[in-house]
Amino acid sequence: MKYVEFDQSKEFDLILLGRVAVDLNPIDYNCPLNESTTFKRYLGGSPANIAVGLARLGKKVGFFARVSDDQFGTFVTDYFAKEGIDTSHIKRCENGEKIGLTFTEIKSATESSIVMYRNEAADLKLDVEDIDEEYIKKGKAILISGTALAESPSREAALKAVALAKKNNIPIIFDIDYRAYNWKNDDEIAIYYSAVAKEAAIILGSREEYDLTQKLIKTDMNDLETAAYWHKQNAKIVIIKHGKEGSTAYTCDGQSFSIKPFPIKLLKSFGGGDGYASAFLYSLFEGKEIIECLEFGSASASLLVASHACSEDMPSVEAIEKFIADEKAEYGEMIARG
Repeated sequence: MKYVEFDQSKEFDLILLGRVAVDLNPIDYNCPLNESTTFKRYLGGSPANIAVGLARLGKKVGFFARVSDDQFGTFVTDYFAKEGIDTSHIKRCENGEKIGLTFTEIKSATESSIVMYRNEAADLKLDVEDIDEEYIKKGKAILISGTALAESPSREAALKAVALAKKNNIPIIFDIDYRAYNWKNDDEIAIYYSAVAKEAAIILGSREEYDLTQKLIKTDMNDLETAAYWHKQNAKIVIIKHGKEGSTAYTCDGQSFSIKPFPIKLLKSFGGGDGYASAFLYSLFEGKEIIECLEFGSASASLLVASHACSEDMPSVEAIEKFIADEKAEYGEMIARG
């Protein structure tokens, strides 16, 4: 069953809005961050990673963003262009704002941490004037990343994009993507998260992220209650993630579909969510059944947590398909299905 209809005549499969950053991952891992001395640079930021993931899977992607007017801004824009992502609506900042930097710690396969530098971050300077209705109309769907709502003027730009997408009957995807940086308090988070979630056809988030989104609506909802609430708004698909325990997609016809992580030797504990989102959405655009979408997403997530990078290591369709086939040959057909 198709829960979300996508207009196949549109130029872009997905137009994303939000954070474009630079990740610095340690090469000398398996030690605390204070002992790491050598780092490798990658394009980062959850929506940017998802964009790369979709492009690697053969989808046409557009993006609204602000980046720094310096060599890091050049690096991320060039990287997008190399991956075939449209950069026509990625603009340079004009007042010296710098691109967000993320230093990651890979202390062990299951113990990682992230340190973000986001004061006066370039991505949060996205302005309402940057949001072009004609560009939005070229997308089958638009994805809003929750970090874009953390500060003005980015939050108003994101809300404008949501309003224009709704006006033009373009499905809205909300990746809650909570990061503590830049938010003032939990009430502020709930106000802006819930405003976008109420308009979204697809919502992706962890249990913690839904709790933050629902703080001013109703506390202590379980997963079924959360899904039912957002289905009463506009959501057709509500995905609730529980880390190593797996995830469940709740659909507006009352069904639920669960998936577990595929077994793999971990390198790090971050990055899987972006691979999951890109592969899930790719499968949805391809018209696959929900459980197949989840399986593709879970496989991509496993490949990402076994690799050093996020954006740079986003897998191809063939790589994901081979991984799933190999896993099923070793562990059985239902290995990842909940």
